[in-house]
Amino acid sequence: MIRYAVVGAGWISQQAFLPGVGQSGNAKVTVIVTGDRRKSAKLAEFYGIGSVVDYSSYDAVVCGQDIDAVYIATPNHLHADYAIRAARAGKHILVEKPIATSEEEALAMIAAAREAGVFLMTAYRLHNEPGTVAVLEAIRSGAIGRPLFFQSIFSFQTVVGNHRLKAESWGGPLQDVGVYCINAARHIFAEEPIEAVAMAHRPGDDPRFQEIEASVGAMLRFPSGGLAQFVASFGAAPVDNYRVIGSSGDLELDPGFKFETATKLRLRRDGEIHETPFPHIDHFGAQVAYFSDCITSGTPPEADGEEGLADLRVLRAVEKGSLTGQPQPITSPPRRCHPSPDLVRMTPPTDRRLIL
Repeated sequence: MIRYAVVGAGWISQQAFLPGVGQSGNAKVTVIVTGDRRKSAKLAEFYGIGSVVDYSSYDAVVCGQDIDAVYIATPNHLHADYAIRAARAGKHILVEKPIATSEEEALAMIAAAREAGVFLMTAYRLHNEPGTVAVLEAIRSGAIGRPLFFQSIFSFQTVVGNHRLKAESWGGPLQDVGVYCINAARHIFAEEPIEAVAMAHRPGDDPRFQEIEASVGAMLRFPSGGLAQFVASFGAAPVDNYRVIGSSGDLELDPGFKFETATKLRLRRDGEIHETPFPHIDHFGAQVAYFSDCITSGTPPEADGEEGLADLRVLRAVEKGSLTGQPQPITSPPRRCHPSPDLVRMTPPTDRRLIL
């Protein structure tokens, strides 16, 4: 049983990670590190977690013997600090997306984990989800011919007060949900993009978007000629899907990204349409089960620090492109592997959670 410290007890930890750990079958949370001990004490009681500490005690937690790994769910600009400190203390790290706010931070995180001999995994839960992997398997099998175009929208209406609306934490729809579109496109084409063009919109009359953009749209170009187009928004109706058009067919995953619903694949070729619904799994439970398996077996995780860094380079290029109006080059080495069926964990969902 792999023991985790949850670093940051906000919405994603309450809604998804803490319930998911209980579904994993091979992990448990033993410590919550938080800025609100009163609130987190209720979470600890609900989930049977033995310890709640504030951030000033973080080093004592990671240097102690009560945990094997940390799950970092702080605002983006704090990821690197907490990850590096955990690595230096010999603890494995599961860090939320985006991995960091700069390439320099991500490289420092990767180096710290490597030097300490611990695993650093970026929290790409969809790599452990059956529908997402089925899309990649269908493309690899030639089901739609050569993939040519990718189109995606991930949008919802966010609320005032969310830390993702803060510029200081590098918040915004691109970083929060656009990263899903980017990650999907990279693995669908099995390449790294080489150029980005982008534009963004910030309404002047909406108090939510005083510091960040409401919507970002981008086009990525891949070495083989593939084109990926996506829109990420915090100010539109809830939509999350993507479509891949190939030389002899197309497929769509809708829903495609959110963890609250099951994915469904539609494949069209030669005038025929085939729909495949997938079981609704607990994405976070599957992710924790997979990472815990990696720790137990000593097998490096597929979604490692370099995977997070590859998306971060694209995020920064898209951001710069939206600010300058100019195409931005992207340089990343090819990935050695992509999500595959052996990563999938059919972890059942749960309704048992406490939201404060």
